[in-house]
Amino acid sequence: MSTDLADLVQGVLAQVAAGEEMEVYAARGAETEVRAYSGAVESLSAASSAGIGVRILRSSPEGSKVGFAWAGSLEPSVIAATVRDARDNAAFASPDPDVVLASPDGVAPQDVTTFDAALAGISTEEKIAFALELERRVRSADKVRSVRSADYGDAIVEVALATTTGISVASERTSAYAGVSVIAGDGDDTQTGYGSTAGRSFAALDLDRTATEAVERAVRLLGATKPASAKLTVVLDPKVTAQLLGVLSGALNGESVVKGRSFFGGRLGEVVAAPQVRLIDDPTDARAYGAARFDGEGLACRRNVLIDAGVLSSFVYDTVSARRAKTASTGSAVRGGFAGIPGPGCRALLLEPGSLDQAGVLAMVGEGLYVQSITGVHSGVSTTSGDFSVGAEGLMIRNGQLAEPVREVTIASTLQKMLAEVVAIGADVEWLPGVAAGQSLAIGAMSMSGS
Repeated sequence: MSTDLADLVQGVLAQVAAGEEMEVYAARGAETEVRAYSGAVESLSAASSAGIGVRILRSSPEGSKVGFAWAGSLEPSVIAATVRDARDNAAFASPDPDVVLASPDGVAPQDVTTFDAALAGISTEEKIAFALELERRVRSADKVRSVRSADYGDAIVEVALATTTGISVASERTSAYAGVSVIAGDGDDTQTGYGSTAGRSFAALDLDRTATEAVERAVRLLGATKPASAKLTVVLDPKVTAQLLGVLSGALNGESVVKGRSFFGGRLGEVVAAPQVRLIDDPTDARAYGAARFDGEGLACRRNVLIDAGVLSSFVYDTVSARRAKTASTGSAVRGGFAGIPGPGCRALLLEPGSLDQAGVLAMVGEGLYVQSITGVHSGVSTTSGDFSVGAEGLMIRNGQLAEPVREVTIASTLQKMLAEVVAIGADVEWLPGVAAGQSLAIGAMSMSGS
């Protein structure tokens, strides 16, 4: 990796004034996006970006006054203006005794590979060809009436961060992604399905699996009806499990806990889940889409066990939220880029896998509902109260096998009860874009509202 970005942030750091602490975060990247439709390229974009974010803390008897400013340019004159803006913003800020910059904590960074140099050598023509072939394959499949979109995207990002408290780190990452949405039909009935693939490199993308997944998920829902209401065991599709864990990540956020916005508040050390539940956030696992060597404040990422054998054992913290909670950072600061400041968050949640594949989970459940997709998560789920009520579609489980498709279903419970009612955790781990991996997950005693 080139050292010029690291040298740049060090140069900016040298502009710190007496009585100040400073953090400088710079990033540079390139992205490509391709969308194929009806055998042709519907859209193509290739863009590069670069920018800097500066935080300045000015000490006062009541605590630090923090000022932040950012700019989408690395031109020297723009950087100088950004430093001045951050300094001005700090002068007018209210003091906060808990706001400090992170300091080295002695945890060594893990050797996590998040960069594939070969991605930069993939031509635009190859990327276009991938999207077109993905669209062609699903469009020609039996019962597929149309393809909503077939997309390819990738990114190459370089980051450098330095602080006056002694942190100086740099990293780079690559990512590639493809997805396709299809509409299948039979008579007057139509259903949609989606397939996706992701990885660090172009070579990691699985075109065949993605096309097959999209078609299968659409076709198997044809003929879906509204079932009778019941209380039953549900088996979540891996993609739905990843969504559920993403929701839970908000309740495991130390800042949310301090502010009284988590149903986990005040429950450290208590049993909050079934005994087989072990939930880990491990950004040092290179398989994770959110894997990283350093967090958003420059501390080494580390493996944090959040729920252990059903017992709530930890939350995730950045430096500021940890100080508010009177504990230490878990190396879990995240930030959206140079235009934002860090905050706590999960990067790579995973339920420790069980021994059964999806077929084994279905066989063990015997009778129930397989949930292929859900809707209404943002409006129907609360990490403050734990209420959970979402729309769903999928297939009934009969005699341990997937059976008739169902739609217009609502599944409901509470997050607290769902964790306690975990029946089985699948071994079919699927790493997906986002903060969590997916796998089949069986949860008992859920309400299904149908006809």
